[in-house]
Amino acid sequence: MFVLAKGGEPLMPCHPARARALLDSGRAVVARRAPFAIRLKHRTRTGSTVEGVQLRLDPGSKATGIAITDERRQVDPQARAPVVRRGLIAIELRHRGQQIHRGMMRRAGYRRRRRSANLRYRAPRYENRPRPAGWLPPSLRHRIDATLSLVTRLCRYAPVVEIHVEQVAFDTAAVAGVRPSEIRGNPDSTLAGSEVREFLLAKWNRSCAYCGATGVPLNIEHVRPRSRGGSDRMSNLVLACIPCNQAKGTSRVEEFLSGQPTRLADVITQLRKPLQDVAVMNATRLQVVEALTTLGVPVHTWSGGRTRWNRFAARLPKSHTLDALATGVIIPERGDAVVRVPAQVLVVTSTGRGSYARTTPDRFGFPRLQRPRGKVHHGYATGDLVEAVLSKGKWVGKWVGRIAVRTSGQHRITTLTSRFDVSHRNLRLLQRADGYTYGFAREIPLNEQRRAAYSGPTLKGGDPGNV
Repeated sequence: MFVLAKGGEPLMPCHPARARALLDSGRAVVARRAPFAIRLKHRTRTGSTVEGVQLRLDPGSKATGIAITDERRQVDPQARAPVVRRGLIAIELRHRGQQIHRGMMRRAGYRRRRRSANLRYRAPRYENRPRPAGWLPPSLRHRIDATLSLVTRLCRYAPVVEIHVEQVAFDTAAVAGVRPSEIRGNPDSTLAGSEVREFLLAKWNRSCAYCGATGVPLNIEHVRPRSRGGSDRMSNLVLACIPCNQAKGTSRVEEFLSGQPTRLADVITQLRKPLQDVAVMNATRLQVVEALTTLGVPVHTWSGGRTRWNRFAARLPKSHTLDALATGVIIPERGDAVVRVPAQVLVVTSTGRGSYARTTPDRFGFPRLQRPRGKVHHGYATGDLVEAVLSKGKWVGKWVGRIAVRTSGQHRITTLTSRFDVSHRNLRLLQRADGYTYGFAREIPLNEQRRAAYSGPTLKGGDPGNV
């Protein structure tokens, strides 16, 4: 749990049992609900011992793992000074890049439809308009901004003295399975000097990918239809005969070949791996580190190979938070070890702060409903964490959850087990909406060999109860 001093300065995190004891005795108050933080009433920062903690990140395309750790040196009987790393808090930040991308594509579809129907409401924009240096699409910029926002907030709740980031660079050609000769432009290679159709004819042996027909006219087919977000990349194109192309239409390949599992497996195997996640990481890896350096805390970068080696040396399974815990330097020959792994992960999901649109469109992109101009109604906004106290009716009792506001004042509250409408007069604000939702998940269980290592005599300071 996060602990703040009397003046709001961050102190060393404490165990949840210790936080409950401080709250029950009246020596602390709740400073924030999510992530949970307490503030001591009498202790100041100058009267406390603050050694500092490390913030470790494992950036990902869809989620970013964050681990708050502290490291201490212990002298063992061999006169060595191994570093003992304890995981204090584990956080998984889930991005909404795909949601932003779908929203941008939907908006582009609305505009395209209006223009194609001769309903253009403005002159077309030039395609070669300039973009500032470092520009990224909104779906990618969100990953950087969300990570920086959460790390900035954690630096206010914990005494962070170092930030360690796993900085990886993926070989796009290796992931896609392209031969080196194709990259160098060898005239004998398949891609060099040929068109897409010739490449697909050679790749699929001049036959239909769905029925295997040969000697018939073949069309270029999108495995994932464009209406469902498919692209024109080579990894999404196959050859199909006219009957198969018309029969498949806009359905998914899994649905179209549901009765032919062998053929479906062959098609999926033949296709190249999707490169979307790889492109996301390559495009944002440098800007994430550059953004973190603005916090004024030393930032250290490490390769993905070192993180993987550290995780194997510590016998940890694969997850975003455990990768973050293993980021940095761990030297087993010196006696370094990870002696504590948080059993619970705080899941932080990006939800945004609402929409700027003032109308709700129909399926053709035309305005259907008028949205209210303001976002705050009767003192509350959508996403606020509230407490509802009801003395009569079906939902008698005390409820805690997030609300969706209405202009009438009958807001809808969503709790862990139910959802119902409640008047704003029966609500009490606990925490304003900050663009995120919070929950908890269990960490991946460790194997028996790793559990035994926690109770070994060489790992002093371990906490097996938190595994």
